[in-house]
Order: sequence, then structure tokens, then C-alpha cells
Amino acid sequence: MSDPDYSQPPRRKRVNLTVREDVMKEAKELGLNASKAAEAGIKAAVREEKGRRWLAENREAIEAHKRRIEREGVLLPPAWLDEI
Repeated sequence: MSDPDYSQPPRRKRVNLTVREDVMKEAKELGLNASKAAEAGIKAAVREEKGRRWLAENREAIEAHKRRIEREGVLLPPAWLDEI
């Protein structure tokens, strides 16, 4: 996989969205940029879904790790325990 090209801004794509009228009215009254707000919301939804999928895909390993810690304890105690 190649590294992203940060020398150019990401390309934008024109899309059609259906948004509730009351939400758009309030956004307009507040002077919000609807495109940027929609993009931020979509980015947040993508990040959340990727996290949910990662947890689902790794649930078995996470549970096995938790069981090992319960059985054997942590390999290295956290540094903050020394400060107490």
C-alpha cells in the first residue's frame, strides 16, 4: 500500500443527500457549512463503524488475553504502580 500524497488536498465529490428540513433550517440559521458538517458526521460514523468491526473481528483474541491476565497477571506492572 502506498503512502498518501499530502502535497495535494483530498479530492472532493459532489453528492446528493436527503436531510430533514428542520435540521437544515437550523444549520443555515447558525451559519454552519452543511457540507463540512455532513463530512464531519460521515467521518465520525466511519470511524465508529471501523472500531465496532475491529472489536468484533478481534473479540476472541481480546477475551483470551483477558483470561490470561486473570490467570497469570500482567507481564509488566504499569509504571504508575511504583508511584503509589
